Amino acid sequence: MPHKILLVDDSKTVRQQVAVALTQAGFSTVEAGDGQEALDQMAKNPDVKMIVCDVNMPRMSGLEFLAAMKQAGKMGNPPVVMLTTEGKNDVIDKAKALGVRGWVVKPFKADQLIAAAKKLTGA
Repeated sequence: MPHKILLVDDSKTVRQQVAVALTQAGFSTVEAGDGQEALDQMAKNPDVKMIVCDVNMPRMSGLEFLAAMKQAGKMGNPPVVMLTTEGKNDVIDKAKALGVRGWVVKPFKADQLIAAAKKLTGA
């Protein structure tokens, strides 16, 4: 059974690109368009092994999603990798303080993301 990864990004195109790369590498994916949808997906998919999350999204941002996960006692399990255009140190520091394990800047290289997924899921 392939490891399941939750993709959280308000861009459908980005979610599709990431899903294609990860499914070709043997993972399965579920998607969410913002942090609120991501919380819903986490409730429906307790078997998610990793989260790939954008920072800037409507309704609930990536950092707000991480804070909600941390408050629920679920942060760090599964591990989270941020996939974003954001490269500001203060944002990265906030994310790391919330338990983020990796940071990938868009446009992403598929092999980089796949390597991180394999490492963090033990695949």
